[in-house]
Amino acid sequence: MRQRRSVDFITSFINRRIFWASLMLLIAASGLSEGIRADSAKETKLLSDAEIENLVRRSYQYVAMYNVNNKFAIKQGGWNTVDADTELKDHTLREIARPNNDSLYISAMLDLRKAPVILEMPAFDSRYVSLMITGYDHYVNIPMSTRQNDFDIPEKMLLYTARTDGYDGEKVKGIDRYFEATGDLVSAVFRVMPHANEPDRFKRIVQQMKQVRITPLAEYQGGKAKPSDEIDFPDVGQRDADIFENNLIEVMQFVFNHTTFDPQDEIDQKLLAAWKPLGVLSGRKYDVERVAKIDGKKFRETAERIFKSEMARATDPVFMEQNVLRLFQPKGNMTVEVLLFQSILGPIGQPAQEAVY
Repeated sequence: MRQRRSVDFITSFINRRIFWASLMLLIAASGLSEGIRADSAKETKLLSDAEIENLVRRSYQYVAMYNVNNKFAIKQGGWNTVDADTELKDHTLREIARPNNDSLYISAMLDLRKAPVILEMPAFDSRYVSLMITGYDHYVNIPMSTRQNDFDIPEKMLLYTARTDGYDGEKVKGIDRYFEATGDLVSAVFRVMPHANEPDRFKRIVQQMKQVRITPLAEYQGGKAKPSDEIDFPDVGQRDADIFENNLIEVMQFVFNHTTFDPQDEIDQKLLAAWKPLGVLSGRKYDVERVAKIDGKKFRETAERIFKSEMARATDPVFMEQNVLRLFQPKGNMTVEVLLFQSILGPIGQPAQEAVY
């Protein structure tokens, strides 16, 4: 249509639907829109400031956790790796904003796409140990902890998702626990009190930490593990705002394809509804030709403004008193507002009942 002469262009105005479609395309091409969304290849609409704000607020948890989990995987040399960190964290750690420095960490980065993974855990000679499992949705699960009378005997846990190839939830000989994760790419993080003022006990705990293992199911059963095909990850950002500006749609399409969404969960369904008009749908391969083009700078400005306002809440005693016990909970126990706040303040924290030991 852009190559037609004026007579053809004027003639097209006779059809009102073609006129409005043409007008929207011209506006988008001229750079006058702050962002656009595409319901289909034939229809485009303007994104309002309120719609951009809604997308940023509902997507922040995924952007933050995509950055955190993928940076840890990069640091550890990839997925299906375990790193027992036997020194306390300090200011040099950059993968998360606010690590504690009174417990040691064991980080297992798990890829559950091709097969379930067996997590083998020893007994720990420590007063406090917890296991936290978190996907890109930033819901926090603590399936095991000494507070729940765990870690006094060795155990094996099988982890899988609704999309794990070749596994339908069947029981496996020798497995003590089963955990269905909400994401294909998750972090399983142990926090271990080291008892550093007891040298002999500290040495025992360090050796126990080194015994944590992960094994694909087929290999655990004596066979050969499935080859894990290469996966094309969108770029991480130095800051979350970088993703909002540079590759937000690509990242959200990726996390949509590796996250379980509950048809009965209001937060899930409102997120999916917000992204659908832009061409981002669960199970769809990312294709730059099929998704809307958005104004990355506008999205970054909105994300930066929200970041500042949420950080200010950390010094609001009324807000903190009302919400400190609502942070870092499992799916179904959180609001969008608290998910946003915890994703900005510092991803991958523990709920209050596990943070006192």
